[in-house]
Amino acid sequence: MKKTQNHLQLPSVVSRDEWLVARKRLLAKEKEFTRERDALNTERRQLPMVEINKDYVLNGPNGKTSLLDLFEGRPQLIVHHFMFDPDWEAGCPACSLAADNIGHLAHLHARNTSLALISRAPFPKLQRYKERMGWNIPWYSSYDSDFNYDFHVTLDESITPIEYNYLTKDELVQKGIPVDSGQSMEVPGVSSFLRDGERIFHTYTTYARGTDLILGIFNYLDLTALGRQEDWEQPPGRSDGNGKTWLRRHDEYDHPEESDSCCHSKKSDL
Repeated sequence: MKKTQNHLQLPSVVSRDEWLVARKRLLAKEKEFTRERDALNTERRQLPMVEINKDYVLNGPNGKTSLLDLFEGRPQLIVHHFMFDPDWEAGCPACSLAADNIGHLAHLHARNTSLALISRAPFPKLQRYKERMGWNIPWYSSYDSDFNYDFHVTLDESITPIEYNYLTKDELVQKGIPVDSGQSMEVPGVSSFLRDGERIFHTYTTYARGTDLILGIFNYLDLTALGRQEDWEQPPGRSDGNGKTWLRRHDEYDHPEESDSCCHSKKSDL
């Protein structure tokens, strides 16, 4: 690796022929990874499912709404568990990045799949923030509902035992992951559901870095020489702070003093 004057490590400079040899070597690994990912996706599609027997009541633009309504008549539903505590004045910056990456829902609808955001903040607060961000994504409030707690995206030991990414509180502590049992804590995740008539089934939920693949901006950055420029990446020396302290809502990069760090966190192997 080549170092610049500010000690930033850059790739070595080689001839085109030497670069081609290295690129083909990496291409073989990329193809192997693609085949492994296809096999993993097959296993995901073959997971068993659990029927949802609880009648969750959510709040949306048309008032009280059921989970079945979120399917909009389609057989599949993807839910982004968007971190927005009722006491916050704005949504989580990282979850906002995820929402920015969703794109036009017509492409999901063409595959008979609906998508919605669900957060615990009251609906009027969600609606104001949605307008600020310029999103057209359906968004519903789970305030006064068990939904967030049942899917372990709001951790509150006074309501249900703490579990995140299929780890118990003791297992999280053993991994060095801080868990404050004295207060409610919002965490991210994405869940998939399947509908058969009016019966709803939970098929999949992923948390933490399991959501990386749906964050297009990170996948773009992973194609570059400098990468995401975060402190956990190798080679070192490219980061300008711990974890995702660089991350802002898309309308705050010119005014970083107006941002907050409600969910800026270090990379986790969870």
